[in-house]
Amino acid sequence: MNASTTTPIPTGEPRPGQEPPGPWQRSPIRKVLLAIGVVVFAAFWIWALFFASKTAVNKIGDEAWAARAESICADYDLQVRALSALADSDLDVRADLVVESTDLLSAMLTELLAVTPQDEKGQAIVPVWEAEYRTLLEDRYRYAEQLRSGQNVPFTETAVNGVPVTERLETFAGDNDMPSCAPPRGSIV
Repeated sequence: MNASTTTPIPTGEPRPGQEPPGPWQRSPIRKVLLAIGVVVFAAFWIWALFFASKTAVNKIGDEAWAARAESICADYDLQVRALSALADSDLDVRADLVVESTDLLSAMLTELLAVTPQDEKGQAIVPVWEAEYRTLLEDRYRYAEQLRSGQNVPFTETAVNGVPVTERLETFAGDNDMPSCAPPRGSIV
């Protein structure tokens, strides 16, 4: 017999130096569980892609209210952006700009909420959005006070359920096609 030829090892037998398969590896239960897992995974994705609701959680039914809100917010957004162009490294100037822009956001919110949404969902969630927006305004006024006291610190905001309040406000604004109503980004002014 030639030294280079080997005799085949019978199936089911471990190779030399290899442990024999355990009962779990030989079990038909493993195959059944794997098949069930694949079916459940496929069923989930079929449901998610074709049957799950695609409506945003924060979407209100009163589209006229949302359109009116976007129109109001767009005007104020332009004014806040104009203030942002005046940014200065002087802490007192920065504090003044933060207060002035926060006053504009407060006026925007007051004008926006002079009319309430007509749908039930809007009447339920818009007050929550307003309360969170008012929390952000308080955070901004607090930041202006820090700047006035000579503290050159980064802006910090309140988190609601572990999520920064600006992110929650942006989500509501985005879900309702009113992007100008989202808080200013990129600048504390």
